Amino acid sequence: MYEEISYLAYHFHWPPDALLDLPHRDRARYVAEVGRINIRINQGG
Repeated sequence: MYEEISYLAYHFHWPPDALLDLPHRDRARYVAEVGRINIRINQGG
């Protein structure tokens, strides 16, 4: 959970409490979406 919170806080600049209030399912979805965005950016697309 710490990794999810850190990752999302870094990318969204949301306070940890706001992220902790999200259900795990929602946090996991955000993590997956940010990951896909980062992959596209790193691949130049």
